[in-house]
Amino acid sequence: MPSSDFPGRPRLLKGALAVYPDQTPGSSASKIIVFQYNPDQMKRALAHRAPPAPAGNANTGTAKEDVLRVAGPPIETITLSVSMNAADQLESPDDNPLVAENGLHPALATLEMLMYPPSVSAQLIQQQAAQGAVQVQPADLPLVLFVWGKSRVVPVKLTSFSVSEDAYDTRLNPISAKVDLAMQVLTYMEFPDSSVGRDAFVSYQQQKENLAAQDNPSPATAGLRTLLP
Repeated sequence: MPSSDFPGRPRLLKGALAVYPDQTPGSSASKIIVFQYNPDQMKRALAHRAPPAPAGNANTGTAKEDVLRVAGPPIETITLSVSMNAADQLESPDDNPLVAENGLHPALATLEMLMYPPSVSAQLIQQQAAQGAVQVQPADLPLVLFVWGKSRVVPVKLTSFSVSEDAYDTRLNPISAKVDLAMQVLTYMEFPDSSVGRDAFVSYQQQKENLAAQDNPSPATAGLRTLLP
């Protein structure tokens, strides 16, 4: 029996990116981009969001009472690498005609488009500018939720995309590639009060708080407490 058919084999949860064209609460994702292979490694970094300096005090240090104040949640960045390979689909080209015809082009384009405003919006902006509109609203990117297990469903903005195409078919379609993605977590500070993204971030932070509350202190803390003021 193949190991994949073993009844006791745990079901692997895949990471994904969920795309929302509309941020209205209750909206559904228009596309879910499931990772073909879960990345082996993910890097996260958090940096303080410093409060703005008081007006007229640009050359002075932070006031003593402000030293622990922050303007909001930290700025969190996530970087990971996504591997893609069309080998399995190409073994059955009749069952996978899109991959047989285009290789990984559609999958790569799907990720790349997360950094593009829709072409229809761009054309509308150009038309408004040509007609002499005084104010032209910039085009919006789609809202993206990074899904990495139940504890991490978080709104993000892709800040960089780089791809290494490692193999091609006879028509020069890429059939093996590695994509490096960098994302910035979007917080409630970046969303209007009523938004799918805002609700997702609030839930994400609350999940962190719940997990932190479940962290049992080590017995060694008893001795350390005697050293504290």
